[in-house]
Amino acid sequence: RGEIKNEKDEYLQNVNILLHSDRLLYKSGNGGGFGISSTVKRDSLTLSVDGYEPVTVAISADKYLEVTMKQLSSNASRNRPKLISITKDNHFSSKYSWFISDESYFSIIENEEVNANKFPNTGFSLNINKASYSNIRRFIGTNSMVPPDAVRIEELLNYFNLNYKEPGKNEYFKIESEQSACPWDDKKKLLYLNINAKKLDLDKVPPSNLVFLIDASGSMDMPNRLPLVKAAFQMLVKNLRATDTVSIVIYGGAVAVWMQPTSGAEKQKIIQAIEELTASGDTPGESAIRLAYMIAKRSFIRNGNNRVILATDGDFNVGETSEKALEDLITKQRQSGVYLTCLGVGMGNFKDSKLETLAKRGNGNYAYLDDIKEAEKVLVKEVTQTFYSVADDVFLNVHFNPSLVKDYRLIGFDNKRDAIADSSGSLEGGEIGSGNSLMAIFEFTHSMANDSLFNIAAANSQIAEVDLRYTPSNTTDEKHLLYKCNGSIKPFETINKELQFGAAVALYGMKLRQSKYLPKAVDWEKTENLALSSFNPNDYLQKEFTTLVANTRNLYDKSKKKKKKKGKDGDDE
Repeated sequence: RGEIKNEKDEYLQNVNILLHSDRLLYKSGNGGGFGISSTVKRDSLTLSVDGYEPVTVAISADKYLEVTMKQLSSNASRNRPKLISITKDNHFSSKYSWFISDESYFSIIENEEVNANKFPNTGFSLNINKASYSNIRRFIGTNSMVPPDAVRIEELLNYFNLNYKEPGKNEYFKIESEQSACPWDDKKKLLYLNINAKKLDLDKVPPSNLVFLIDASGSMDMPNRLPLVKAAFQMLVKNLRATDTVSIVIYGGAVAVWMQPTSGAEKQKIIQAIEELTASGDTPGESAIRLAYMIAKRSFIRNGNNRVILATDGDFNVGETSEKALEDLITKQRQSGVYLTCLGVGMGNFKDSKLETLAKRGNGNYAYLDDIKEAEKVLVKEVTQTFYSVADDVFLNVHFNPSLVKDYRLIGFDNKRDAIADSSGSLEGGEIGSGNSLMAIFEFTHSMANDSLFNIAAANSQIAEVDLRYTPSNTTDEKHLLYKCNGSIKPFETINKELQFGAAVALYGMKLRQSKYLPKAVDWEKTENLALSSFNPNDYLQKEFTTLVANTRNLYDKSKKKKKKKGKDGDDE
């Protein structure tokens, strides 16, 4: 038994503990403590966690162990880029650089086709980020072309919570799968994986300790920035309970605690404090993050929902400002057990790459608010999905059956260029909130002469085996959910409409990303037709998507015609 702290006497949770006698890996709990059953009296442990120097210690069953771990300096930090998906022997895809005003996006590499006989196993991290969809909507709404790196297809699919099926009693997740013909490539088939998280009863969820971290710097002084953030947080406050606690930290020129921890029962006081915010000064984001986490730790609720909610355009210009430095900062802060939600706003100087980094490394999620309706969706209608975690470190391993599958490709879940370039990059699971439905779609080619032979073979052997790994929130025990993908390939028109719509969303994302895996014959008209044939007219979000696709088609086809006309006039196209 023992406990693990850092040099500031703060307890460290989720520290990896390797017991040398049995080579099994354990983790420290929320209070930094651990207890391990063993058949031997004396043993040794190796402790490791991001942002700290590894340490090996001797341990005795009759002595309580107290370990202090030293933080790595920013220069000595060995934090490696974290992969979203990983398949052995992945290579670079061709890539073009896009520049849009002063906005920043990570350069991402599209997943490749993989030979199932050579590399049957692939894994990818699951999260509930949805920012990419509303950001794309913002570009199209202003008649602007979308930078391909702003398109993250898994986030487009997450946006709609498609085909949700409630898990059974006492179960955290439910998995379903289906296979169909591919509507954009006759040579391919589609495998749909639908992962559903259990719903938490909002009346029974644990109390929340929320710190609103609000960017009130000069760059936020525009109608679609600070005023939108203020309205968004005020909507959230109206749904707080007396057991919930809210603090407000602001940064703009200086960093300050704008409001000390206050009960959710004092709604008018909190709303008034938000209303009085004004924008001015520079953007010391790094020191603001440190202060917000300090306030969150002071008000920490054991087994509660402890979360910093950062609202900003991401334009940090004082202190540590690079993605690497912010990644190092947030990695150390996450050991406190405090989650991080990032709400992005603005355009022109929007720093998507910074907010994505913070949310990923802060064990949290990321949404982009392009208007007040999106704020209401994220902070009111989907509040439990956004703020109440069911499980952490969630990732999926899929092992394909090479006797049935010739090759496969995961659509979306694409990696950052630097993560692939660094051969030591590792896969890191994400956080999943209450009641979320996540969809992953694979393109694949089967190994049979025709679909009928495949269906006969698939009836006797699964196409793939899925291993969902996760750690339930407020615990340290990793759990596994195994699932076998069986069934025949169905005509696309006969599968569930929600799955058809998911395919339409994926196709839209691939078109925007200019995917090299789309046949050249797949144009915007075909993309729009697929959306129109699969959407639910009674679902507002799906109906809105068809309008988005129509506007995108109009914008891109018009741009294409202009280029052709310019070429006919004798100028370079």
